[in-house]
Amino acid sequence: MFFKTPALDAYLLSLINQQWKNPFFDALMPVLSNPFILYALLVPLLVWTWRKLGKRQIILVLVLLAGVGIADLGTNVVKKTIHRVRPLNALPLVHYQEDGHWAQRPADFVPTKERGTSYPSAHAANTMCIALLAMIFWPGLKKWPLLLPLLVGYSRVYLGKHYPLDVAAGWLFGVAAAAISWLLWTYVVEPLLPSPGKRD
Repeated sequence: MFFKTPALDAYLLSLINQQWKNPFFDALMPVLSNPFILYALLVPLLVWTWRKLGKRQIILVLVLLAGVGIADLGTNVVKKTIHRVRPLNALPLVHYQEDGHWAQRPADFVPTKERGTSYPSAHAANTMCIALLAMIFWPGLKKWPLLLPLLVGYSRVYLGKHYPLDVAAGWLFGVAAAAISWLLWTYVVEPLLPSPGKRD
């Protein structure tokens, strides 16, 4: 399916990927975009919740991970239907990183790929789902978790992997996945658990 890029989408991509490019972001954005960093943070979270807050909190983390799975699966289904080509494979002058080194498509770049996996962004969906469920399950975090999807979403555009519209669509998928996971927790999982007053 051909995905025509809206003018605002292309403008914002150019702004973030080219005009606002700088050495600090060149070092930071690949780190923010690395999913292994995120998973490395979730493992200590699981251990901490078990040791400090009891087994019930582990279930909350598992529900959160289930939400990520829902978000990831949903975005992959749409990716394989829409086939939007990523900016780095579709447009001239796009900066991108390959094998740890930055490069830029030439001004006369001619795209050859007809199918891609740009829309929507799974990174944006997964991190938005994590952020919303973290805010629901652990209210003490307040709104700080929202920084995660914002920073990761920005990094995906900065790296030339996604258009801003891909990221926005990913965030919407993340909201939907978080809502489904919350309903699963509220109406299916939580009623089966012992009273929260009894620590596991």
